[in-house]
Amino acid sequence: MRPTRPSMQELIGRRKRAGFVGRRAEIDRFRGNFDVPPDDERHSFVFHVHGTGGVGKSSLLRELKQVAADCGAATAMLDETVHSVPDAMAAISAQLASIGRELKALDKMLSAYRQRRHEAEAVAGEQEAEPGAAPGPSAGSMVAAQAGLIGLGMVPGVGAFAGALDSTQVAHRTDQLRALLSARFRNHDDVQLLLEPLRVLTPVFLAELNRIAESTPGIALFFDTYERTGTFLDGWLLDVITTGRYGTLPANVVVTLAGRHGPDPARWGDYAGFVTEFPLEPFTESEARQLLAAKGVRDEGVVQEVLRLSDRLPLLVSTLGEQPGGTPGEVDDPAATAVERFLKWERNPVRREAALACAFPRHLDEDVFRVVVKDEAESSYAWLRELPFVSERASGTRYHDVVRTAMLRLQRNRAPRPWAERHASLAEAFGGWREDAADGLANDELWLDETWRELRTAELYHLLCARPRPALSQALADVVEACHTDPVAARACAQALADAGTDAGAGEVEAWGRELLDVLSREGDGVLAVADLLLNRPGLEASARAEAHGLRGRELLREARYDRALDEYDRALALDPRSARAHYGRGVTHGALGDAAAALADLERAEELRPDATWIIDEYALTLQRLGRHDDVVAACDRVIALEPVHAMAWAVRAYSRFEMGDAEGALRDFDRALGIDEDYLWALVHRAEVYRGQGALEESFADLDRAAELAPDNAWIASERGDAYRIVERYEEAERELGRACVLDPDHASAHAGRGYALAELHRHAEAMAAYDQAIELEPEYGWALVHRAELRGELGDKEGQFADLDRAVAADDSGWILEARSMAHHDAGHHEEALADADRLAELPGHDLDPTVLQAGPLQALGRFAEAEALLDQALARDPDNLYFLVERASARTSRGRYAEALDDMDRALALDPDQAGLYQARLGVGMVLGRVSQSLADAERFVACGGDPVLGARYTALLLTLSGRHDEACRLLDGLGAKGEQEEDWELVQLCWYTAAAAGSWDQASRSALWMRDHADETKRQAGAALLSALVRGSASEFLPFEPLFMSYRQAATNAVPDAWLGTNPLLIHSARGEWSAVDKELGGFLARVHDWLPLATLANLLGILARCPGIDGTRIAPRIAALEAARDAAQARYAE
Repeated sequence: MRPTRPSMQELIGRRKRAGFVGRRAEIDRFRGNFDVPPDDERHSFVFHVHGTGGVGKSSLLRELKQVAADCGAATAMLDETVHSVPDAMAAISAQLASIGRELKALDKMLSAYRQRRHEAEAVAGEQEAEPGAAPGPSAGSMVAAQAGLIGLGMVPGVGAFAGALDSTQVAHRTDQLRALLSARFRNHDDVQLLLEPLRVLTPVFLAELNRIAESTPGIALFFDTYERTGTFLDGWLLDVITTGRYGTLPANVVVTLAGRHGPDPARWGDYAGFVTEFPLEPFTESEARQLLAAKGVRDEGVVQEVLRLSDRLPLLVSTLGEQPGGTPGEVDDPAATAVERFLKWERNPVRREAALACAFPRHLDEDVFRVVVKDEAESSYAWLRELPFVSERASGTRYHDVVRTAMLRLQRNRAPRPWAERHASLAEAFGGWREDAADGLANDELWLDETWRELRTAELYHLLCARPRPALSQALADVVEACHTDPVAARACAQALADAGTDAGAGEVEAWGRELLDVLSREGDGVLAVADLLLNRPGLEASARAEAHGLRGRELLREARYDRALDEYDRALALDPRSARAHYGRGVTHGALGDAAAALADLERAEELRPDATWIIDEYALTLQRLGRHDDVVAACDRVIALEPVHAMAWAVRAYSRFEMGDAEGALRDFDRALGIDEDYLWALVHRAEVYRGQGALEESFADLDRAAELAPDNAWIASERGDAYRIVERYEEAERELGRACVLDPDHASAHAGRGYALAELHRHAEAMAAYDQAIELEPEYGWALVHRAELRGELGDKEGQFADLDRAVAADDSGWILEARSMAHHDAGHHEEALADADRLAELPGHDLDPTVLQAGPLQALGRFAEAEALLDQALARDPDNLYFLVERASARTSRGRYAEALDDMDRALALDPDQAGLYQARLGVGMVLGRVSQSLADAERFVACGGDPVLGARYTALLLTLSGRHDEACRLLDGLGAKGEQEEDWELVQLCWYTAAAAGSWDQASRSALWMRDHADETKRQAGAALLSALVRGSASEFLPFEPLFMSYRQAATNAVPDAWLGTNPLLIHSARGEWSAVDKELGGFLARVHDWLPLATLANLLGILARCPGIDGTRIAPRIAALEAARDAAQARYAE
């Protein structure tokens, strides 16, 4: 609530406004605008006041502000004390809050921005070195750069002047910094807030203005001294007013600009019809006389003298008209006359001296006033503020430049020694206040603190005015220190140099200030240019020179010029071996070059030198985390937490490492603590959700992700993480929707496109999936995850060439373990066992991967028939990991292939003891049991397989086959009843084949014929030609009679010539010779078969097939019967040998 009693400031302002004269047309036009609805074409949204210094722009702006307030508008006025767009938004928010119109959401976001800026300035640059040529900027960075949105102080040397730079250059540097900050903050919102503060802050600012606009007749925003602030405000204001880039501006907002120049035609030319210009000229003679009359000056001689000396500039007319008493013709210099006239007309010598003394500080408040006037008790600060050339600004009371410059020049020329003494006294006062302001601030925080910064630059200004040459070296050192922290602070130092040089007549100081301002405002690499400027000239002492080399190193590091950056850090440390900042920067540079040992050595040394610097330990912990040294990460975070218990990032980083170490409970506790400190910490919410998901607590996991999405509904990273969470838990439709939303929010978000591709593939929307993968890979051509999964999709669609092209490309881009694993498995699945083994062996040579290469080596070795090698390798693996189920199952397979069945069953029994509820283990043991003829155990395993979640149809197939091979044909037929139709409906050829086999073995010829006919019609070309050709050679009666037996021959390959080739005999000659009645050949083949085959499953299978053939028309079953009996005897002997 506003106070009911007016303040001193309000009373002084009223008295000044009461004497306001002239500019009636402008005031009336402005006042009338509030009576015109915004949708009326006569309504103006923007006013632009412009004219030369002293013409009365600021006075008119103050009058217009009061007019707006009288019309009920909420008002705010800004001047040159703001240094960036976020500063401007903060100033508007503060002024609106003072009249009860708080912008709370904006204030919260600005607070986060300031905190993240402070944390980010500790980062010297962490991006990893890219092999080969540097990549082009991302499309998102290019768009932002072209829109003039990047940085505001976070992109080194760009700051608020990004719009004046080449967009590609800005975008390249932004991409480098984006990678750096992403590694640092782990929170996409924080990175966006730092890199593109306008894109994040402005929508919140506009939303808050819209909110308060609903309850007020209007909002009037005033921007004074626009010739200074327009360099960074103009493009932003134009966007806010004329485009929807950040959202909508309420229609009842009126913006008024005041500066020495009119609207920039390059920017505002297309909108001239919406801007009302107030070009101010000096007073007319009538207006000047009116003002003089209001001040009691009516003597025509005096009036004529004032008109002559002032050139009718309102400021000088007002000043010269105060307390008349002079006579015409005394002084010819208007500025000097302003001083002398004021001094002469003020009869109180104390006040005369106070007025002159108060020109020394650039800004003053009551504390500064007391220092300046000392014990002159009769002087009144309130009186001073009523003077016509004194105005109120956000930074305090300020003299108009015209009068202040004249007063300073007069006193410097008249009394150089008192001039220096007064400045020295002010420097001492500001220095004392600065020391008080530093209380509770770390050294790294000083230049980021606005109060401390303003006091220090004021102190520098007065030191330079008092003793320009001796103070120059310290001032330049301050420029270096400020550049390390914030380009805005560096500009403030440079401005102090320029102002002091001008006011003290010190050309060298002024030249330094102007050059520094120039490179900071116009160059794309402004901070680097400052370092070059300082290092290429004398003037810096050794410690400051070391810091300047470090500054240049940091900027080169940010530009990925690593070798040069190392050189600069080496020079810095040669001059000052105890520079923690240089050790830190060199450590980060070594890390970017991949030299982890050197990086850690420098970071450890930096921490030794500055054990209380949490930003150094933070970087050390992050470096360790990237190396997977999670124990050390926890220890480093412990040190940060001991120094700063409410350091949310340390708790979150420690939580992440604890999770990676398998301590999920500890990770949750730490994430809880981080979120207790900062409940809106998005990175912590997202990764706590990951921990919950790992524990199976999906409700809690998605609650965290939902909370993150609620906090940042338009954040593409959050949408992507949430979509990936749906994908991981196989909720593919939700995953596709959320990942699609992420792609809309950020079309350049490669991982969102890739994740969406995966979800689409799982939904069998293959064309869309391929397009999504293509988009991801177009954005990031070396994106391994997307390449691997596109390869999988291509493989599923039959594009084997494309599959392996993608896998080869992925390995070429990143031969990390998981990609080699994927290619090895793909080769194995495709039957490329030598290539699969080569990738597995290559994986075994890589350090630091999680997967035991034996997982990949065992399968190809067995496929290549190298069973002994496979078993030996698996023996070693099980010695390392005795309870590894995969190794036990693989060794059981190798042992089975080597005929070591008892040992194979021991492995399977051991695996099932470890995990009795895993369906796959029963399936694997069932396979071994079938080989040995352990029918009862295998039937039980098939039943248990289904009970543990295995496919019921697959379980039925195992059971039916076992029953058929055991001669229990009726049971098998009943079990498969209906499954034949299911197989035909789903075109499952193997299932129909099993139904045929069971029916044929049982003598159910009608069922076998129906299945055989379907199989022939749906067989591939090789099977169909083989079966038909062989039957045509064997038929001795009606072809239809042979239909039930056709599948017997469908697996034989068709030869290039000869319809019934002898080459078929090599596949299963027993059946062929038996069908032809070539009994001597049958006996020869059977003898060889029984000599080499001793396992129940192949013996039982061949016996059943010969039994089916024996029923074939035209076949002499009596001749086949004794051969079947021999097989059954061997079968039963094998079963007895491995009896359960």
